[in-house]
Amino acid sequence: MKKHIILISGVILLFTACVPKRELISEQKRVKGLQRDSSGTHSQLNDCNSQVALLQKDKADLTNSMNNLSSSDQSTIANSNMTIADQAKRLKNLESLIQAQKDVMNKLKKTVADALINFKPDELTVTLKDGKLYVSLQEKLLFASGSAVVDPQGKDALKTLASVLNTTSDITIDVEGHTDSIPMAGKYEDNWALSTARATSIVRILIKDYQVNPNTIIASGRSKYQPVATNSTAEGRASNRRTDIILSPDLTELFKLLNQ
Repeated sequence: MKKHIILISGVILLFTACVPKRELISEQKRVKGLQRDSSGTHSQLNDCNSQVALLQKDKADLTNSMNNLSSSDQSTIANSNMTIADQAKRLKNLESLIQAQKDVMNKLKKTVADALINFKPDELTVTLKDGKLYVSLQEKLLFASGSAVVDPQGKDALKTLASVLNTTSDITIDVEGHTDSIPMAGKYEDNWALSTARATSIVRILIKDYQVNPNTIIASGRSKYQPVATNSTAEGRASNRRTDIILSPDLTELFKLLNQ
């Protein structure tokens, strides 16, 4: 019996010795690597399952929140939608009102320009600027140098302009006197006094002689402080010696809409 055991053990040792040791070690390492990969894969799978569970919980919570919106919340949402619609309507009305004001001023410009067509460009100009209509009358059309007494030719221009003003509603009229930068020497103390006196003279003629509504007119003097050209040349100074009659649209309705 002992002989048989010894013989079998010898055979096993002989078989084992037949497998190269290097291959055995390599196979053992490969098995261990597979075991590690399997363990890592299981761990990642568990993480994914956890994340899926959290997302499902978040979805369920969100669904419950939406379903549990109170009637007051729903009313708030509805009111917000109404507010947006109201704002859109207000904006549309505002745009329509602004466009209507532009149309009025463009029409008024054409009417005034057509009425004053017989006067030369170096005597007066008609321009739209910043939503207002400027009728600029040069000194040589209205006044002698250093004077605030309107010449007959200037009165003709004012009469023609008044005929348009008296048929136009919802405008304000600002008469602004302007001078060059040369200091005054004579009847008036300074350019402030001269520019204001000239504006006042024109306002009196428009009101007393041509019946323009006095409630719509403002007279002001700007002296030398709003030039339209350089005061370093004779031509520039002549351009600056002017009277601007500024026609502005009535913006009452526009401000009402803005303040709503």
